[in-house]
Amino acid sequence: MLNTICRDQTPQTKSHRILFVTSEYSGLIKAGGLGDVSAALPQALLAKHDVRILIPGYSQVVNSSHLITIVDTLDAYANLPACKIGRLQINGKGPVIYVVICPELYEREGTAYADCNGNDWADNPVRFARLSFAAAEIAKGRTAMRWCPDLVHANDWPTALTPAYMSWQGQTTPNIFTIHNLAHQGLCEPQLAAALGFPPEAFSIDSMEFYGKLSFLKAGIVYANHITTVSASYAQEITTPAFGCGLEGLLSIKFSQGRLSGIVNGIDESWEPKSDPHLIKGFGAREWDSKKINTRHVENIFNLAANAQPLFAVVSRLVHQKGVDLTINIADSIVKSGGRLVVMGRGESEFETRMLQLAKHHPRQIGVTIGFDEITARRIFAGSDFLLMPSRFEPCGLSQLYAQRCASLPIARRTGGLADTIEDGLSGFLFRDANVESYRSAVDRALQVFKRPQLLNAMRCRAMATPLYWHQSVQPYADLYHRICRWTSGLNLMSPTQVRV
Repeated sequence: MLNTICRDQTPQTKSHRILFVTSEYSGLIKAGGLGDVSAALPQALLAKHDVRILIPGYSQVVNSSHLITIVDTLDAYANLPACKIGRLQINGKGPVIYVVICPELYEREGTAYADCNGNDWADNPVRFARLSFAAAEIAKGRTAMRWCPDLVHANDWPTALTPAYMSWQGQTTPNIFTIHNLAHQGLCEPQLAAALGFPPEAFSIDSMEFYGKLSFLKAGIVYANHITTVSASYAQEITTPAFGCGLEGLLSIKFSQGRLSGIVNGIDESWEPKSDPHLIKGFGAREWDSKKINTRHVENIFNLAANAQPLFAVVSRLVHQKGVDLTINIADSIVKSGGRLVVMGRGESEFETRMLQLAKHHPRQIGVTIGFDEITARRIFAGSDFLLMPSRFEPCGLSQLYAQRCASLPIARRTGGLADTIEDGLSGFLFRDANVESYRSAVDRALQVFKRPQLLNAMRCRAMATPLYWHQSVQPYADLYHRICRWTSGLNLMSPTQVRV
């Protein structure tokens, strides 16, 4: 719902003005964990900072019930069309959200990145270059908006051109770039460079050239003042060939300069099983009979046999990264041990088909839903005993945090944020190698713990106390913002290579 043009208003003074640039925002449009972080992190920072969000004006955003007031108009640049900047607040509170209004780029049926059949939009490079260039324009200071950020925080490949455009225009506003998943790089053909307004030097190894193509993600890494990723372990892993996706050399340099660090994600406060209205029965630590009521509900909706045996769960994208093939390969042994398994997710057609075949083969022990529903997901976390996360790599992971809060013990590979957030044998179970033998060993350990109620319940209590809410885990971001803003304003002599979290 759009309103007429007016000037934005300057809020009361806070520590820093932060422009948070993202392609997703939970509550408006979400494709994955980035949407959750984009909604929760700015909200947690709002107590001390004037944080404002910039997102594309997708159909889901423009056609929402929230009033959007136009505050500025941006001219075309190269082949990036002109656009308007709208302003909204959800229910009149929370952070200000700026919306890039450009119907020919964003107002379509489908997701943020793909059509209804799951095919990426062919003009994604233009769509997200427009978003990034709008962020760079706002960072310059728009007279009509009467608001200018002290720092710009870009997130993942769709916004990675923001630091590049800022650098190419000679802007000095500090910026941070967060890698949520290095595997998605936003590659495009070099023939698009002129259309996207790139200077000639962009197609060079020292800029954004990547094996003959242009990498949006590499541009963010090269031009940002500081790079973060979503766990300390993942920050180290991506400097190695096994996890670096071809960028490990560049990332190693940034890490050695102190310009790459890891800050683990938090969760929002709605993940409190005692008060979550979506659960069949709320519960706290040691209220296991109430947790069991949620278990019975999950058994019913997945048509599983109701018994006292352990309930394993998968709530995940069904893709190779998530180790779904490993879970498929041990599913029979879980059933033979007496366990049941529920699966909810969508992804690669091969894995969807194989999961459905498992459910058909074990009709009362395995239940599968292809798709995703957040209310059902919450009930699965609350009702399950163990969550399976055999990820080949996992930058941070949120599902293990949700599961722990709901007293479901994660069984996960020791990688990235999983290694940082799960205490092996205390708040979950970790295994080392991405193979069936290592994974099955961890599942067997979990089954042995399930037979010892006192130990099982102690681990449940430890798990419920483990995840931090965003307001508890936001301080490293606030510290980093403060340090970079101090450096660029000349209040101390710290160089950008010395900024550390």
